[in-house]
Amino acid sequence: MSARDYGLLAPAWAGTEAAELTDDTAFVQGMLDVEAAWVRVQGAAGLCPAEQVQRVQRAAQVRNYDLHELTQATPAGANALIPLLGMVRTRLSDETAPVPAALHRGCTSQDIIDSALMLLAARTVPKIRAAVRRTATALAALAEEHRHTLCIARSLTQHALPTTFGLRAANWLAALRAAAQRLDTVSFPLQFGGAAGTLASLDQFLSEDNIATSAELGAALAQELGLDYPLTPWHTNRQPILDLSSALGGVLAALGTFGADVLTAARPEVGELSEPHAAGAGGSSAMPQKRNPVHSILLREAALSSPGLISTLFTAAGTAVDERPDGSWHAEWSALRELLRLTGGAAEHAATLAEGLVVHPDKLERNLQLGGDAVLSERMVTVLADRYPGGAAAIRAEVVDALDGGPTLRQRLRRNLPVEQFSDAALDALFDPAGYLGSADRFISNSLSDFTTWKESWQSLS
Repeated sequence: MSARDYGLLAPAWAGTEAAELTDDTAFVQGMLDVEAAWVRVQGAAGLCPAEQVQRVQRAAQVRNYDLHELTQATPAGANALIPLLGMVRTRLSDETAPVPAALHRGCTSQDIIDSALMLLAARTVPKIRAAVRRTATALAALAEEHRHTLCIARSLTQHALPTTFGLRAANWLAALRAAAQRLDTVSFPLQFGGAAGTLASLDQFLSEDNIATSAELGAALAQELGLDYPLTPWHTNRQPILDLSSALGGVLAALGTFGADVLTAARPEVGELSEPHAAGAGGSSAMPQKRNPVHSILLREAALSSPGLISTLFTAAGTAVDERPDGSWHAEWSALRELLRLTGGAAEHAATLAEGLVVHPDKLERNLQLGGDAVLSERMVTVLADRYPGGAAAIRAEVVDALDGGPTLRQRLRRNLPVEQFSDAALDALFDPAGYLGSADRFISNSLSDFTTWKESWQSLS
């Protein structure tokens, strides 16, 4: 029986790099990596012989262990490290020499599990960042290409005012940029505190030889694993988990909005956007004519799934008591992993969607025209209130009457607005949607400039 969770019920991340980087096999290897790195650090400090280091390195390979057997044994200790460590010791005891004393020296289960989860996150987040950057690059290109492509803005699902598709893409980009910036600053700290967060056992052992301090060894272990070295253990200070989960949730929220907007625009009766077509993608089991917008659907799935996971992590952090949380720590594991998976999967789908998104300017224009003259009513009130008989209130009444049928708003205004005060050409210009875009172009430029600045930092952040 395989221990891998293939994600058949989680299509948002199934088959993605994040799935492979966070499955049970990867988690077990992560725990083994922490144990092996700790022995290597001790060996480098002269605290154990090279032969012991080599034996532990050979044993610290996930392929050596039956994960189904490990799964069956996990509930007895309420975590997977306890039985895994037993399996490692059993394997090492099969050799002629005794089990190396350096294995797990001075550590506790939480040190290994928290550090392993940070390893999984540290290995997965760069993949998320890469996909997010692909998405952002594609959105920036869309914003520039469609800087002047007119469309209708929607407010509370209804036609509002003219805007441009370039601004819509720029707004997607701005949200993703802000979320990505937060993810760029996330830290992945080592957990290293011993049984009760004091490192008492390790310090006692080190006091007998004066070769190294626990601070020096902890820093070396963090460096060996590529993790950050915190000032203190964080057994019950779960801020690293909250920082990471908040950043992941922000990315999912930004991608969720992108996906939801595409879903609306891709409805056949709207027709403004289409997902990229790929063989075998978006098909229906019953209706051959359908091309479902699967990438957008999966972005929406991920965004809808994330708040519950984040709530679990914040609740767990708020009830992390004593020197080791009783249950709240355990509740974090699957929630954090699922967030990593969802964000990794959604980021891949978003990149594919953004890079292949098909924009239909003719449909954007058609839907803008559906609103008729009324979409410029705000402008009419602003410009004509002082010269129209009855003022702003009368113009608003004309708008309401026009919506009920009969003469258009333009015709109604023309009828009551003296030509000598406002010519036909001036009125036509007032009803030109391209002339009522406000600061749309400036906002696009601001978003693109911010993106360029961010892009220049990518090499240093990689």
